[in-house]
Amino acid sequence: MRNLGPKSRAWLAPLGIETVAQLRRADPYRVYARLKHSGLPVSLNLLYALIGAVEDRDWREVQREQRSAILLRLDDMGLAPR
Repeated sequence: MRNLGPKSRAWLAPLGIETVAQLRRADPYRVYARLKHSGLPVSLNLLYALIGAVEDRDWREVQREQRSAILLRLDDMGLAPR
């Protein structure tokens, strides 16, 4: 999956996510929330990478173009960085 290296893929595997199609069905925001709640040291860069994988875009482009919208959604979910 684009943007996701071995460590990220290892974190996703126990969630049953090994393909982009599985990530799309799971919703990158919910996946990020599950990983964050599991205690893994996830950062916003992982969420950018997950969204980029789904959209077939570089994570830095996602960060640049969607950062505000992403932060608003995370705030709605109670996951906004403090």
